[in-house]
Amino acid sequence: MAVDYTVIVIYLAGMLAMGWWGMRRAKSKSEFLVAGRRLGPAMYSGTMAAIVLGGASTIGGVGLGYKYGLSGAWMVFTIGLGLLALSVFFSARIARLKVYTVSEMLDLRYGGRAGVISGLVMWAYTLMLAVTSTIAYATIFDVLFDMNRTVAIVLGGSIVVAYSTLGGMWSITLTDMVQFVVKTIGVLLLLLPIAVVKAGGFSEMKAKLPTEYFDPLGIGGETIFTYVLIYTFGMLIGQDIWQRVFTARSDKTAKWGGTVAGTYCLVYALAGAVIGTAAKVLYPNLASADDAFATIVKDELPVGVRGLVLAAALAAVMSTSSGALIACATVANNDIWSRLRGAVRSDGDDHDEVRGNRAFILVMGLAVIGTAIALNNVVEALTVAYNLLVGGLLVPILGGLLWKRGTAQGALASVIVGGLAVIGLMAGYGILANEPVYYGLLSSLVVYVAVSLATPATDTAVLEAWRERLAGREVPEPVPVSR
Repeated sequence: MAVDYTVIVIYLAGMLAMGWWGMRRAKSKSEFLVAGRRLGPAMYSGTMAAIVLGGASTIGGVGLGYKYGLSGAWMVFTIGLGLLALSVFFSARIARLKVYTVSEMLDLRYGGRAGVISGLVMWAYTLMLAVTSTIAYATIFDVLFDMNRTVAIVLGGSIVVAYSTLGGMWSITLTDMVQFVVKTIGVLLLLLPIAVVKAGGFSEMKAKLPTEYFDPLGIGGETIFTYVLIYTFGMLIGQDIWQRVFTARSDKTAKWGGTVAGTYCLVYALAGAVIGTAAKVLYPNLASADDAFATIVKDELPVGVRGLVLAAALAAVMSTSSGALIACATVANNDIWSRLRGAVRSDGDDHDEVRGNRAFILVMGLAVIGTAIALNNVVEALTVAYNLLVGGLLVPILGGLLWKRGTAQGALASVIVGGLAVIGLMAGYGILANEPVYYGLLSSLVVYVAVSLATPATDTAVLEAWRERLAGREVPEPVPVSR
């Protein structure tokens, strides 16, 4: 294992070095939060794919393949579909807005009425997303070093917090690009073919497993529908995803670069399911399906290759973790604290925005590590995150983009009712039930339409300014709105 350890240590040291290098470039708020809006197609595609394909997509995707066969690809597949839909239909308009957060978009569209409340919902989502990624370090470091769970979370989390705090989005972009390459080599080019060969090839896999393992709909229609609601729609509105769209050099880069990343996700989804299916042939009686990835890596791969594939798993976790962390800190600072600060202070003192955002990443990072240590169930935490996001924010965001009659009152009511409905239904039906997101989303939609139609239409001056921003007219960088 000495060679494998060396590969991992070099990889982790490289992440920290890139964080230090990124610090030299992050000299302004734009550079720190959205990489100066300067990413070209290649880097944009790689970093976008890196952030959406995290530990749940890699370890969890293989686990679903182990449990359900090829239909286990649906979870990651719906993530890819969501990214494709975002890129083709919305990303160009989002990029032209030149904002930093989803709540700023809502303020522009509705006239500055929903910022803090929508920011709280988005903050809760990004926090839980960062927590789930951080918990995954325990699984990987346990395989690598037989390490205590808490120590593993602190070690992995501290590295991500360090490079994210140092250089912000520039550091995260650089590390994500490396992580994308490592994941591609480790999972697609090495683990996938080796797993299939070790399992005896596809003919042997079909001979040893039930036919439903090769049924593309074997996981069940209701499950697929729920994945679409949670992950496909979640990709359309998450701050972690939008913040990457904001880094694009142009609207064309956002559209076509995102399309490439979405297509890559579809391939990654199928690869994970195939690896999990092969693991089922090799290890039919694992105690947990989520152990499939670590087991096949540990037992079937040669020295050196094993280290690279485990580095790929770390890369998957770190890319999502760092993206969620900077999104969480950006929302906390720009959508919540800056607005509350503006409400209680009007002295107009200038302050170092890069330093302020850096401090928020550090504080949020410590909160994420602490929460990850306290929680055990990754699936429940991830479900809470996406239920809140989709139930509370999907309707007002897409409504703002697609329906000019939507009003600020309708958006605010939709966020509140949808969010409370999801929380109440999770308490009643259980966190993992499908009903919370179904009925939460429905109640959000009904309230949005009803209240919007019952209240005066949005001021024409607000809508005109909104159309100007969507058209990409030259406008100054937005500042947080005090309410």
